[in-house]
Amino acid sequence: MILLSNIVYGMAFDFFNISGSLFVETSTDKQIRSSAQGLFMMMTNGFGSIMGSLLSGWMIDKFYLLPDGTKDWPGIWMVFAIYALVVSIFFALLFRHKHNPAELQSVKH
Repeated sequence: MILLSNIVYGMAFDFFNISGSLFVETSTDKQIRSSAQGLFMMMTNGFGSIMGSLLSGWMIDKFYLLPDGTKDWPGIWMVFAIYALVVSIFFALLFRHKHNPAELQSVKH
């Protein structure tokens, strides 16, 4: 299960980073593209990681400690899996990127 979860996490992480970078690449002006890429990486892998780690640690300690002092790991994983599902549904319903192949021709590196 650990190996399988690492494989799934790695694929999801790569998909998110690559698709996010491509979105920033194709939807920003040439003059600010490198700054936008840097901001995307800082928000996802910098501030986003720190805030997510701190918030999830606080939630686990606040809501998922059993009376004997151990943590309710099945409950913890279920909450975060449901959260990921809800975010995925909202993303699928609300994100509307208008793909225009002609715009890709104008992207210069």
